[in-house]
Amino acid sequence: MALKLRLARGGTKKRPFYHIVVADARSPRDGRFIEKLGTFNPLLAKDNEGRVVLNTERAKHWLEVGAQPTDRVLRFLDVAGLLKREARNNPEKAIPGEKATARADERAAKVAAAEEARNAPKEEAPATEEAAAE
Repeated sequence: MALKLRLARGGTKKRPFYHIVVADARSPRDGRFIEKLGTFNPLLAKDNEGRVVLNTERAKHWLEVGAQPTDRVLRFLDVAGLLKREARNNPEKAIPGEKATARADERAAKVAAAEEARNAPKEEAPATEEAAAE
């Protein structure tokens, strides 16, 4: 049986509240769990002590048994000093997609055409026959 340390959502609509639980990996997110280890209230300020409440002794026990934490719970365990979470880096995330690069190229072409039209020497209009007759 694969065990996970994960969050189970509670609270009402638009007012999330999570329980940190140990559950079988195959059970639904808010379904049956083995043990409740703590709570997480994302609506509280980050420096508030009540934001994350965690029973570290029981969490340590379940980690020794072989339970795997999810990424969010791993962050909580890292703050508590139980596990070390490696920093992640995804440099490809900052690269714009195809549509964004196409739009940027179109915009640059329009700006270049406008600059060229603005800086081009003005040609004098040829004199019409009426202006020549006067």
